[in-house]
Amino acid sequence: MTAKAQALDHWIRSDFRDMNTTLEELYSAAAYPESVEGIGGSIKQQLVTEGQALIVDLLAEGNTDEGFDSGFDLLGNVGFYMAACRRHEITEPSRESRSPLQEASALALQLGASLGVIPRFASSHLETHNYAINAVYKTFTHLSDEKTFLDYNTRSVFAFIRASEALRQTLPLGVSHPVSYDLLLNAQQALQDVCAYNQQLFDQLDSNHFFYSVRPYYRPHRVGLHEYRGANAGDFAGINVIDLLLGVCQADDPYYSQLLVDKFLFMRPEDQLVLRDCMRRQSLLDSFLQAGQQGAAKQPWFKRNLELFLQVCTAHGQTALQHHEQLVHKFIQQPAAEGELTHRPGITASGPPLPVLLKGLKKLCDMRCAADVGGEFNTRYPDMQTLRGYLG
Repeated sequence: MTAKAQALDHWIRSDFRDMNTTLEELYSAAAYPESVEGIGGSIKQQLVTEGQALIVDLLAEGNTDEGFDSGFDLLGNVGFYMAACRRHEITEPSRESRSPLQEASALALQLGASLGVIPRFASSHLETHNYAINAVYKTFTHLSDEKTFLDYNTRSVFAFIRASEALRQTLPLGVSHPVSYDLLLNAQQALQDVCAYNQQLFDQLDSNHFFYSVRPYYRPHRVGLHEYRGANAGDFAGINVIDLLLGVCQADDPYYSQLLVDKFLFMRPEDQLVLRDCMRRQSLLDSFLQAGQQGAAKQPWFKRNLELFLQVCTAHGQTALQHHEQLVHKFIQQPAAEGELTHRPGITASGPPLPVLLKGLKKLCDMRCAADVGGEFNTRYPDMQTLRGYLG
């Protein structure tokens, strides 16, 4: 990291965070916490000016070719700055045809294009690749609820990754291999860890603080001419690898494949490669179906491994249900309804109106649970019933 990149990083970890925190405290004390216009004008101007000066220096320095990790970290810092400007409505995509943060846009676009990712901060900048200094990692604010949210989200992401890696390791072994049972057991434990972390998040995070003071930093904003959706905690390969390798979601399903296309550039390139590879693999569900059709159902290995496989599918479905029925409801749907903001434009991180987002999340949850939806859309419910039938 060059001296100028270090200067921006230090600012993001210090004065930038201080200013955001002060602004959040001012918003919280106002009559309408969702309205930030006309509040803290001098602080907002200071944030814009200081960030711009640091970014102008970096643009003048040019590409120092210090490698992917350095460039990706720098992109995150520029992205933090642009996201904060969006949060404080210094920028607002509906009233702009291009981002007014010209220097930041230029640097973000250069970095994004050279790295093969979107030119804004992604969830990995906050979670899996958020370097801590003296036990303190980067956040937008000093607010305890932001730290609680990131602490448990990061733990959940790594647990999903552990589950996905265990499932990937079964591919060269096959579903009949005795060690595949061990790997399925590892996947099941990791998914149970996700549920435990989610429950801790549910118990500790204040829903109003999250809705009004944390989530707004993840909203869509423009970089150059284009508006990019906000960062999403699901923007990593692991959770989709689990979907695909278990077989509860399929890459040739039009709805699910569109989700994958939309998220590819929000993931690091190595994650993109992993996910593309899994899209062409035969799922474990289809492997068990094939083995059952070929007469393996009476073999001891089949019942033993199949029973655990179905338990892993259940554990994955439970994480989806927990996310939808507890976390989404408590931290998004309920505060939006109480503040009469459900139909307000720009309320979601992904861009669509909240009712549209909720409908899509419910559909994805049903697919991950292989739920019986009465033919409304495709799930693996019939195939799961076939597999359960083999167990008697």
